[in-house]
Amino acid sequence: MENIKVTLTESSKLSELDFDNIPLGKAFTDHMFICDYSEGEWRNPRIEPIHSIPTHPATMALHYGQAIFEGMKATLNADGTPLLFRPMKNAARLNFSANRMGMPELPEEIFTEGLKMLVNLEKSWIPPKEGSAMYLRPFMYADEHFIGMRAATSYKFLIICSPAGPYFSERIKLFAEKQYIRAATGGTGEAKAAGNYAAAIKPTENAKAKGYNQVLWLDAVEHKYIQEVGTMNIFFKIDGKIVTPYRDGNILDGITRMSVIDLLRDKGFEVTERPITIDEVKEASENGTLEEAFGTGTAIGIAYIQEIGTDEGTIHVSDESPVAEDVNDTLNSIKVGAIEDKFGWMVPAE
Repeated sequence: MENIKVTLTESSKLSELDFDNIPLGKAFTDHMFICDYSEGEWRNPRIEPIHSIPTHPATMALHYGQAIFEGMKATLNADGTPLLFRPMKNAARLNFSANRMGMPELPEEIFTEGLKMLVNLEKSWIPPKEGSAMYLRPFMYADEHFIGMRAATSYKFLIICSPAGPYFSERIKLFAEKQYIRAATGGTGEAKAAGNYAAAIKPTENAKAKGYNQVLWLDAVEHKYIQEVGTMNIFFKIDGKIVTPYRDGNILDGITRMSVIDLLRDKGFEVTERPITIDEVKEASENGTLEEAFGTGTAIGIAYIQEIGTDEGTIHVSDESPVAEDVNDTLNSIKVGAIEDKFGWMVPAE
């Protein structure tokens, strides 16, 4: 890999950030990582002051949607060392998405080394408050100037950083969507493609207008099998056992999801990945065996679910989430080095 060239900003904006009142998704650090793809290879990896990128009107990503991204977080341990959570999993998932979207794979060395250098450079931006972190957004898009339906020949890969406070501080409500779908077998549901999220905006806004926080996606054929939530994978605790929808090609391979499965099993819970219907959840609520439900994702960590709305009525989930809270505490403690990382998940960014 080429040496990563670093150009530092002449004037940091760090002093303008109020760490006690961080605007969600609107504050960005001083620098970004960029790497270009052309003539069949990735070249010119660099860190520069964050800036707007000139975009030609014929940039292919704008017309044909070749755009993918990842979501990650950086935290600090007690010694002030910035830590990354399972970055190789993100590198592998980015390349999985790239392959599905007809885009070139990025050498994992470029991903990890660029990420480490950028996070280490911006570590002063990592909020110290419990539950906060620096959100990292690696992404790739087609930047060739061409109007025509084919794979692009040039791309950009970037990483930007945004300090973030806790995502959901209250219990959330979901609405089970039966008109719109997120993914169908053979589609792009398992890829972290920008278009998946674009298609989710209208149903999400509809759910919010009804008083809910997020959409609960159901399958594309029968509209009864639970897939995932708008920005999360989902888990249910039914009669003492943990159930989560299995990966059938329609749901995202969540890195928090896989980690929570490991934590739950380590804590002695039986975790089953299988099809689960909205009717099964409703029945469990009615007969008293539905004990908890929670969502998992990088941005939100773990979100405790209060209820699920449907066209037929409301499914009450629970008023307390002791298992989810325990897993959340354990996961957060691992991420800041407060307890032993026996899984070997944390990687220093130095």
